Amino acid sequence: MIYYQDDELVIRDMEEADGQAFVDEFTAQGWHPSLAYYQMRMKERAEGKCAALTAVYQGKQAGYVYLFLEAEEGPFAGKGWPIIVDFNVLKKYQRKGIGGRLMDAAEQIASQYSDTVCLGVGLCDSYGSAQRMYVKRGYIPDGSGMWYQDRQCVQYETVCTVDDDLVLFFAKKLPEAHPGKNEKN
Repeated sequence: MIYYQDDELVIRDMEEADGQAFVDEFTAQGWHPSLAYYQMRMKERAEGKCAALTAVYQGKQAGYVYLFLEAEEGPFAGKGWPIIVDFNVLKKYQRKGIGGRLMDAAEQIASQYSDTVCLGVGLCDSYGSAQRMYVKRGYIPDGSGMWYQDRQCVQYETVCTVDDDLVLFFAKKLPEAHPGKNEKN
């Protein structure tokens, strides 16, 4: 399915071939991705657990986002809210509006299930652009503080590893309620 399209950008459902394209591009970017990770996400999509979206810019895979239909971990578990997971735009394609369009599509899908969408964002500087973007889009910290590996950190606790698992959770009220939404909140 296509969620957005203009002369340069298409936001569509992720396809199996996208996984290898992202592995190649992220490797070139200096990261260490795993094809098995993308295959796992495609399996979760096939099982109906998540939506997996790819941004294609000028014919090249440029970014992706996963939207799980219900948060199963963290402070939002059991609330029936969709959660945005692993949002990424390749460095060479950043600052072109691609991330915003991916988020628009994910939020539109989320609005079919709930009036609220949530996410977690890393706290190190490599997540700085995402942190700013989420705030500008209306995401608000949930107030539960830092979490590490799905466990809430407590005051004066030492967290030795600042990695992708050290996160702060945010939520956003979505405009306009739709019939059939899960209203557990």
